[in-house]
Amino acid sequence: MIDKMWKTLCAVSAAWFLTTGSLTATTADVKMEVKMEKQSLNLTQEWDKVFPLSPKVNHRKVTFINRYGITLAADMYVPKQAEGKLPAIAVSGPFGAVKEQSSGLYAMVLAERGFLTIAFDPSYTGESGGEPRYVASPDINTEDFCAAVDFLSTCDQVDADRIGILGICGWGGMALNAAAIDTRIKATVTSTMYDMSRVTANGYFDAMDGDARYEMRKQLNAQRTEDYRHGTYAQAGGVVDPLPADAPSIRCLPMRPSL
Repeated sequence: MIDKMWKTLCAVSAAWFLTTGSLTATTADVKMEVKMEKQSLNLTQEWDKVFPLSPKVNHRKVTFINRYGITLAADMYVPKQAEGKLPAIAVSGPFGAVKEQSSGLYAMVLAERGFLTIAFDPSYTGESGGEPRYVASPDINTEDFCAAVDFLSTCDQVDADRIGILGICGWGGMALNAAAIDTRIKATVTSTMYDMSRVTANGYFDAMDGDARYEMRKQLNAQRTEDYRHGTYAQAGGVVDPLPADAPSIRCLPMRPSL
């Protein structure tokens, strides 16, 4: 009796493996492709940075698309009189900032040193696409760095075997995330890295205990209910956008990095 059951089980198992193997082989031969479609972005063409353009580099606007279908805007800096394929670096950050600020300055100075660089606005920020605006998403923002590497890897002027990334402040964590999963990234730099995940979970200097974290989640969850009820998204703190007409005009020039 046992022998008969064992033979039946083996026969059924063999049939199952043959069937699934056949299905796997059949589906493996089918190529599924989804077309990448760029969004139309409203890009400022005149120089609008908080630092002057270096006479040592050429500058132009570029766009590329990430795997979430969001089109990103970037400033490309290329050293003048550059020949052959160049090592390249993608730069982004700080958290909440745009490419017209410190990331652009880092990118431009690195281009002066012989790198082809791009400083990009993350998804939902600056000139890049994505709705609603000002969303911060660790997975999407990590993907932004990988998408920048996609773009650089296919650029005719870039040596695809010498691509690095630089994340400033909160985007230092995103850069490390990207470097951990993307083998095309050969060098990673973080500048004044800020661990947003840890601060969000534990508060500044790990000041929150388990009860405080639970209360924070309750507040965030209650806010989701209110947002859906009113059809709007409440935003966290930060600079008011747009600025009121009577806001003082403050123009800060970032320090030129010593590289």
